[in-house]
Amino acid sequence: MSDSKQRPREPPAGGLGALLSTAQRLARDGAALSGARSLAHVNQPDGFDCPGCAWPEPRSPSRLEFCENGAKAVAFEATGKRAGPKFFAAHTVASLREQSDHWLEAQGRLTHPLRYDRESDTYEPVSWADAFSQIAAELDGLDDPNQAIFYTSGRTSNEAAFLYQLLGRKLGTNNFPDCSNMCHESSGVGLSESIGIAKGTITLEDFEHADAIFVIGQNPGTNHPRMLTELQAARRRGAQIVSLNPLRERALVEFAHPKSPWEMLRGRGTPISTQYLQVVVGGDLAALTGIAKAVLAAEKAAPGNVLDHEFIQNHTTGLDEYVRRVDDTSWELVERESGLLRVDLEEAARVYVEADSVIACWAMGLTQHRHAVATIQQIANLLLLRGNVGRAGAGACPVRGHSNVQGDRTVGITEQPTASFLERLGAEFSFSPPTNHGFDTVGAIEAMAEGRARLFMGMGGNFVAASPDTEYTAAALARCDLTVHVSTKLNRSHTVVGRGALILPCLGRTERDEQASGPQKVTVEDSMSVVHASRGSNDPASDQLRSEPAIVAGIGRATAKTRDIDWGELVGDYGRIRERIERVLPALFGNFNARIERPGGFYLGNSARERTWNTATGTARFIPASVPDLTLPAGQLRLMTMRSHDQFNTTIYELDDRYRGVQGSRDIVFLNEDDLRDRGLADGDLLDLESHFDDGRKRMVCKFRAMVYDIPRGCAAGYFPELNSLVAVTSFADRSRTPTSKFIPITVRASVDEPGD
Repeated sequence: MSDSKQRPREPPAGGLGALLSTAQRLARDGAALSGARSLAHVNQPDGFDCPGCAWPEPRSPSRLEFCENGAKAVAFEATGKRAGPKFFAAHTVASLREQSDHWLEAQGRLTHPLRYDRESDTYEPVSWADAFSQIAAELDGLDDPNQAIFYTSGRTSNEAAFLYQLLGRKLGTNNFPDCSNMCHESSGVGLSESIGIAKGTITLEDFEHADAIFVIGQNPGTNHPRMLTELQAARRRGAQIVSLNPLRERALVEFAHPKSPWEMLRGRGTPISTQYLQVVVGGDLAALTGIAKAVLAAEKAAPGNVLDHEFIQNHTTGLDEYVRRVDDTSWELVERESGLLRVDLEEAARVYVEADSVIACWAMGLTQHRHAVATIQQIANLLLLRGNVGRAGAGACPVRGHSNVQGDRTVGITEQPTASFLERLGAEFSFSPPTNHGFDTVGAIEAMAEGRARLFMGMGGNFVAASPDTEYTAAALARCDLTVHVSTKLNRSHTVVGRGALILPCLGRTERDEQASGPQKVTVEDSMSVVHASRGSNDPASDQLRSEPAIVAGIGRATAKTRDIDWGELVGDYGRIRERIERVLPALFGNFNARIERPGGFYLGNSARERTWNTATGTARFIPASVPDLTLPAGQLRLMTMRSHDQFNTTIYELDDRYRGVQGSRDIVFLNEDDLRDRGLADGDLLDLESHFDDGRKRMVCKFRAMVYDIPRGCAAGYFPELNSLVAVTSFADRSRTPTSKFIPITVRASVDEPGD
């Protein structure tokens, strides 16, 4: 869509709209009082960590340190609504299956442990002891421990995650798929090979010193709103911000801070992006290669004045081959595959070259493509060219989605544990952990579908909705002998039952956790490797709720193969769990219990930030990549999935998307006006979408409303989880196996009403 076709000026992201939306959410959840009390404690040194995203808190947090979406997450958890035994007695699972994801989670907090009764097709209350006994009987009866799958959501605390992986490994399996497999796995693989660590290299303070910030494949206004505070501050002091995104997202154009009365009264905010490049879906690797070509051309024009030759000489290998690959890539290919003009990429390169310190940020817009790992490594290559790793104001910043997804990995939630971790874990708990690689998310789905896995346990999350190929995943889960979901609210996964099914209700992040030794705190790790404590203060939604560590301990005590661990001792005082984490991971968690008492927590450290390179060569590595030809057959479009503004992961708060002008609907497909016209279609038409993969299976969603939007030609966008059913389970990123949810080849056509509609 050209500038001449732009809609009239829209209000900035944030501002009064954010405050009004927050207040409305609190009221609708019946949490006006409890939610407001909770917000006073969110992200505070003596309070609880926001159950939303993993963006870090300032070391000296302000009195109110939360965003609109964080407030909604708190209200969602602190709701006065309850889904108890009477609700489940009145609703068969078949009837629940017909409801929307939004409706399911809107029923309120789960209050009792539940067991599926096949005869009545309902969930009925069950005692905790009987639930644990049922799980233990299934675990003890497995022919092979690898028939069990232990899935983890990114909101699980370090303490719960550590016990969870201990339980599984004591049983004899490394089957620990987690939400990282579906989001930032590509970042971890790419960065590990390039710079020797699977995490970003910056701290929050680096934003104060960056001269330029590149925001690539990320929409912070919806997914990480508190990041906008840092971007706004950077712009105000003169930093350049270059955004690469197929959609023109409002928060990357202008942001008004909700704490600024002046900005709200004016209805104007701070312009954010100094350059906005609307790359085509999947074209980021080509765009980054074009920027690299321009940087290298600048070095050739002024030898010794552009690249950081001292850094390259002392810290890197592979430059020559990398330069050859970039030089051999034609500008014609770059322009075609990126959808951008050479002159615009050269301007982005100029910004990069003229900035002393550069931060590169990205999210799932990059990680969920076939060539995602190569794309992340091209970012690393660009940073290495000018020594933008391991100094103030510069570095790599993969922005994680859920509040402790990074911490779970740190304490052992991975299907590919290192030998050193397993050795220390085994020594600490006197057993021999399994050494074979386990199932990741894709592998777990395939194993259940093929009958190679018989028990699925989900520690939080919504596996069916979050995973690719929804119908295939649901059918796979239904083949299990037992499905177990540890949850706070009803969700889509609970409507898919195996031969047996349990729902175990747990405490939320906002709630008080009392164990034998008294009130407990847990810990989480943010996107920038800072670990801090979280203490809930609300009364639990039900006296039947148990904490996640207590649920794991209950299973461990009931299961014959894990009974020799003193689970009661561990869960009675979470400080003892932290002592064990410290002994298994001493380099990271030394003096763990004392360090979390510090306001703001403590920094784990980062080898690449210290310019120590734990790679195959002992150096930071330039890793070349070829720009792929992503040309689709005539008539096909590149579909990307994304969140709405009233959504966090698969949780749908409301059916609106304020920043994109959508109200009351999620069955939307955003399209370029010319693409619609070429197909004889128009804004508002109902469309059927069919995806195209080479596995011979037909995948289609019907009656999605077309919405003209500012998106490049040949591209389309829509919401997940509604469109996850279009993603083939067999389509995933090279080496990281992350599902390709940001590149789905589709055709669209006008919906045809069935007879009787």
